This record gives sequence, C-alpha cells and structure tokens, in this order.
Amino acid sequence: MGFFSLTQNIAMDLGTANTIITINGKIAVDEPSVVALDRTTKKMIAVGKKAKMMQEKVHENITTSRPLRDGVIADFNACEQMMRGLIKMVNMGHHLFSQSLRMVIGVPSGSTEVELRAVRDSAEHAGGRDVYLLFEPMAAAIGIGLDVEAPEGNMVVDIGGGSTEIAVISLGGIVTNNSIRVAGDELTNDIQEYMSRQHNVKVGERMAERIKINVGSALTELPAEIAPEDYLVHGPNRITALPLEISVSYQEIAHCIDKTIAKIETAVLSALEQTPPELYADIVKNGIWLTGGGALLRGLDRRLTDKIKIPFHVADDPLHSVAKGTGIALKNVNNFSFLMR
Repeated sequence: MGFFSLTQNIAMDLGTANTIITINGKIAVDEPSVVALDRTTKKMIAVGKKAKMMQEKVHENITTSRPLRDGVIADFNACEQMMRGLIKMVNMGHHLFSQSLRMVIGVPSGSTEVELRAVRDSAEHAGGRDVYLLFEPMAAAIGIGLDVEAPEGNMVVDIGGGSTEIAVISLGGIVTNNSIRVAGDELTNDIQEYMSRQHNVKVGERMAERIKINVGSALTELPAEIAPEDYLVHGPNRITALPLEISVSYQEIAHCIDKTIAKIETAVLSALEQTPPELYADIVKNGIWLTGGGALLRGLDRRLTDKIKIPFHVADDPLHSVAKGTGIALKNVNNFSFLMR
C-alpha cells in the first residue's frame, strides 16, 4: 500500500483504431478504441476488446462507438469514458488516496488548436493532472530509436487508422509535415465498397478489416514467400439476401485499394517537395521509416521505394512505435522541449 506515491506516470497512444498505454516503458494496455454505452444513461458497459466484440451486434438499448475519427475526437463524452475505462485496466496497485496522473499523449501532427484542446480536456476529465501532448511522427521517430535532436534529417510516415502522418524531423522539431485523413479506415471502406460492387455481397466493417489483414496487399504481384492464400468471405447477397461464399485473392484487394495508396504516395512526395535540400540529402542517405498499422500492408515498402526512389524501411514493431516513443518522452519531460503542455 503506497501512502505518498500519489502521481502515476502513464504514456498513451490515443489512436483511431487502437489505444495503447505504457507504464515504465512496458505496454500495460493495448485495446481497440471502441466503447459500448447504454443508450439512455450514457454509462459505459464495455471498453476495448469486449466493446469491439459487440460492434455491429447490439440491440437498441446499447450503442457502440469509436470516439476518434480521422485521428481526432469525434465524440467527446464517449472518448472520456473510453479513456477512463482503459486507465482503470492499468494495474495501479492499492493506494490509500486517489492518484493524480501525469500523462504524455500522442496526437496527429495536423491537429488544430481546437482538436488539441479536446484531447487535453478529455485527458483531464479522465484524471490527468499534468498532461503533455506529443505529435505522433515525433513519438514514432523516438520509438524507432532515431536521434530526433541531432542536426540530421529523418523522415517518418506513420499510417494509422484515421490519419497518415508524414514528417521530416531535425534538431528536436518537425521541419515539414503533411497530415492527411487517409489511412487504414479508408482502406477498409474501399474493401467494403468493392465487395458490394464486384461480388454483390454485404460485408460489415469488421469483416472488411479481416479481409485487409488476411489478404491486404499494396502490390498485385508479391514474392511467393509473402503471398497470402485466398481468403473465404461469407455474407448475404446484396439483392436476394441469400448466403454467399466468396474467395478473395490479394491481387483483387491490391486493385481495390490502389487509389487510396496512391493518395499516400502523393502526400509523401508533397512533404519531400517542401524539404530543404540538406535535409533531403540526409533522407536519401538514411531512407524513410514506415510505422503504424498501415506499415504492415504487404509490399507497401517495395511499392513506395519503386515509386519515390528512396529506400523505405518498416519499423521493427510498427504498431507500437508511437506508444514506445510517448513512453520515452514521459521519462524525459524535463529535457524534451518539443512536448506541448
């Protein structure tokens, strides 16, 4: 039982698809950013994986919500409840007094003042006393292990659920950045539309996500060692409502998500155009780092390397790069001048 340890330090990657909380550099919570609420009382019923299992399966008294859309808070009340629920999952130990929280939270680099204020307010309502915000590409760069304070250019492309963050980092600051609201969710929507249009089969968001994970590809031709088997999809016929079973190949998915990936390519080129020549030379030498769930898309690094003629590297643990970076920043709150209070 702790009498005097009244401040708990937590770092949070508040993502559109997943929220990750780290304590002392270790991942304590890694859950989907979903909350289930009672429709009348607005009280939380479930959060994280439990809430995601309820998605698209609820009756009229329950509503499931993804409080973040395109990387920013879309539903303030649901976000606050979700943050409270996820913080409760962290094993805080048994303390005599309620703890105050010191938090570092990753936010999209394209966030407006209003959006930053919304994150700060949600964190404070969820129990945060000292709240620091950190732009996600900077957090990702720290998490990968890059020296963000060196006089050298490093480029990070963080493809999350709701937004793609592209930033050139040097001397502890973001020199050029491009934040677009095109990312994993857009790819999922493309797959839903394609299945409906091409195969006349209705698929929900969760099924489209499973298709993306199992046969998602950025290239129509993959090396045999990483080419996935066709994936079987079950769903109702859009017209007759009779059950259908469709086999989907990675080549089909590569075609259907091609336009969305092309938007990411354009955004990377746009950020490179704005990059000063000396930093550009560093980036050509060091390559560009891919992080976030989107970095796991088969063949994406190869496609971008072929298109942009600069080597792209996928981070060792792309899903947790931002979370690791916020954890490191939390230990260095007094040294990192780029943290926003």
